[in-house]
Amino acid sequence: MNYPSGINRAFKGQTKYSNRGMSLEDDINYTNEYYLQNDIAVIYKKPTPITIVNVDYHSRKDAVITKAYFKTPSTTDYNGIYKSRYIDFEAKETKSLTSFPIANIHRHQIKHLNKVYNHGGIAFLIIRFSKLEETFLITYDTLQKYLDSYNKKSISLAYIKENGYPLSTKYNPRLDYLSIIDKIYF
Repeated sequence: MNYPSGINRAFKGQTKYSNRGMSLEDDINYTNEYYLQNDIAVIYKKPTPITIVNVDYHSRKDAVITKAYFKTPSTTDYNGIYKSRYIDFEAKETKSLTSFPIANIHRHQIKHLNKVYNHGGIAFLIIRFSKLEETFLITYDTLQKYLDSYNKKSISLAYIKENGYPLSTKYNPRLDYLSIIDKIYF
């Protein structure tokens, strides 16, 4: 295929693995863009803070980062403002058919959500069971109650269905999580 910039790419026989597991993130990014364009909310994906060590400059437009490291652990994936309230959440996917591994949520992320919650912000998780094609919103307080009550390595799908909120995928907004936030907080 010939592109206007002169870059030639052959896709024949190539398998791309770089975007696997990104469907939840894509759905949330499209949803957030819809919210922004329709003046509903301002919510962005937070960039992961990195320090660049080496860059190869083949040409001005083709600079490639060859070595970098994480400055600090990232807190959560998304933050912004909705109806004058700060909103902060983490998005996670699992291939499990029966439970969500707690190890998928880092301790510093739970601490961050706790701080947001304690300061009156809206804090939650969006969890997708990718093989089941089911997505749920779990409030921070529901997550914390589970962590305080059970000494388990995962949260069962049954618990999430009973205590979380299902999110269905549709055209626009693709994953309308703010409709659930409205029911819980407003």
